[in-house]
Amino acid sequence: MKRTRTYTPELREEAVKLVLAQGLTLEDAATRIAIPKGTLANWVSAAKSGTTPSAAPGSRTVPELEAENAKLRKELAEARMERDIIKKAAAYFARESLPSTRS
Repeated sequence: MKRTRTYTPELREEAVKLVLAQGLTLEDAATRIAIPKGTLANWVSAAKSGTTPSAAPGSRTVPELEAENAKLRKELAEARMERDIIKKAAAYFARESLPSTRS
């Protein structure tokens, strides 16, 4: 019977960082943290492609989050611009409605 082992997301992240950020080989990193080389290779390839093998439900990849962040920044900029226009228009009409400022 084949025994499967589950790994915490933190361990997966650290293992991938050993290979991608610190430049260790798959074999060295797998030996250092005592996991199979093939398992680590799967994690590294998933990290490079922006997917995670067993991601939590509702979690999104980094590219998806970056795209959403860009979209939200654009929407915020538009909302601020609209707010500023409305403020200026309100100030203009308030000035016009005062009896002492009319010519």
